[in-house]
Amino acid sequence: MTPPLNLEDAQTRLLALLQPSAVRTNPVDGSARLYVAEKVVARRSQPPVDLSAMDGYATCGGGPWFLKGESRAGAPYDKLLGKGDAVRISTGAQMPLGADAVLLQEDAQVEGTDLTANAPPTVRFIRRAGLDFASSDILLEPGTRMGAAQIALARAGGCGSVVAYERPRVAIIECGDELCADAQDCRDPQIPAVNGAMLTEMAREAGGEVTATGPVPDDADALVRAIESQAEAALIVISGGASVGPHDLVKPALEAAGFALDFWRVAIKPGKPLLVATRGDTVVLGLPGNPVSSFVTGFLFMMPAIRRMAGARDCVPRAVPLRLAAPVPEGGKRREFVRAAWIGDGVIAADVQDSSALRPLAQAQVLIDRAAGADPAKTGTFVPCYLLESGGYA
Repeated sequence: MTPPLNLEDAQTRLLALLQPSAVRTNPVDGSARLYVAEKVVARRSQPPVDLSAMDGYATCGGGPWFLKGESRAGAPYDKLLGKGDAVRISTGAQMPLGADAVLLQEDAQVEGTDLTANAPPTVRFIRRAGLDFASSDILLEPGTRMGAAQIALARAGGCGSVVAYERPRVAIIECGDELCADAQDCRDPQIPAVNGAMLTEMAREAGGEVTATGPVPDDADALVRAIESQAEAALIVISGGASVGPHDLVKPALEAAGFALDFWRVAIKPGKPLLVATRGDTVVLGLPGNPVSSFVTGFLFMMPAIRRMAGARDCVPRAVPLRLAAPVPEGGKRREFVRAAWIGDGVIAADVQDSSALRPLAQAQVLIDRAAGADPAKTGTFVPCYLLESGGYA
């Protein structure tokens, strides 16, 4: 039997099978979670003119000064200041022509139209035209994900639309005779189906347009029908049935549906029995059925695959070094992704690491990446971690 692939080789092989989706023009305000396909270029400068960064007085030359008027945000003072002149100015208001500094309000003394200073005015409180960006600057590079800040930047640049990749079509198929679709009416010995809902949310977060099916019974014909019903999807994700037991039917079902196995098994814990198969432009990703295994492999494989199809510049999550708040034991035979909470003093591994235990997973903020055979790590040691709430893209 072919030995399991290491994580990075398996990720590379999976991503090589996938291509970005088609592109289309989208309104900026409706572009959240899309990835930019073309450079977003500023159509204006920001700010367009010199502005005051503080409330106070725009001054020309040394004091004392003669107060001539006021410049407010949206209502600038439209006359030229000469030496010894000043105007009242508010934060965000346009600096008048001739003004060369800003006197802070708390440093000013005003008597009628006479202005004197307890501290000198300064140029530090002038926001120069183009401080943020200038017209024709590149605001967003291809592969950038559109979020709240990116939408704000594009709008500030005068852009009403962006060219972005379409959301890839992703199908989630959940398998298992033991699974009950209705979590509120689940009778022993069945258990509530959780992987479909969990993976659906992860796929949407990664940028996919998701259709969920299941639970599908452990029946080869039923599984083939479920797979064929999702033929329009670019990526089909099957949870459960990818291992080696007599009821693990994903591999024979894929063969019956005309898919060719690309690889099976990855040297990680949890999540070893992961498989990838192809038929034409359709890729199937088979994940283990245990919920934590399904989550970890979804995090490490499904989300990067969707990001690849969605046009992301960076597809694979990256680890950041975090301090251990408690020791961890030596590593096992496989590279392990340990569920851990991030507390004030660092990260602390959950006591229960069983691949079926959902409570430690729900309480975790990070996955600690433990190499196979790693030495025990003491409190205070920095270890590589994946941040779950950011999708691993810290």
